[in-house]
Amino acid sequence: MDIEDHRVGSAEPSLVRPYSLTAGRTRPTVELALEALVASHPVAMERQFELTNIETSIVELCRESPSVAELAARLGIPIGVARVLVADLIEAGHVRVSATLKDDSSDDERRELIERVLSGLRRI
Repeated sequence: MDIEDHRVGSAEPSLVRPYSLTAGRTRPTVELALEALVASHPVAMERQFELTNIETSIVELCRESPSVAELAARLGIPIGVARVLVADLIEAGHVRVSATLKDDSSDDERRELIERVLSGLRRI
């Protein structure tokens, strides 16, 4: 299995070291919360030729607006690796992240976030 072999729904474990997916980088260039929801830009798949297989898998999964944590779980990669890869895709314009809670968020917004996270965890 080579570094590019990360297909959505692949039952086969990867033999690739996680740091090789990020070229050894451990910190994302964009700060991402675990619960941050990520969505594909509509034109992202038209630019798929620019992406590695794992990046393509992330963009495809982002059609469903999963959280960063859910992406990591569904792809079977460490959360730190997912953060770095998603940050790269954000900077390249393939995906966008929805705003998470702010200090002045209401109780309703906080409750809604908790419900979304629980819903996502149940789907995993």
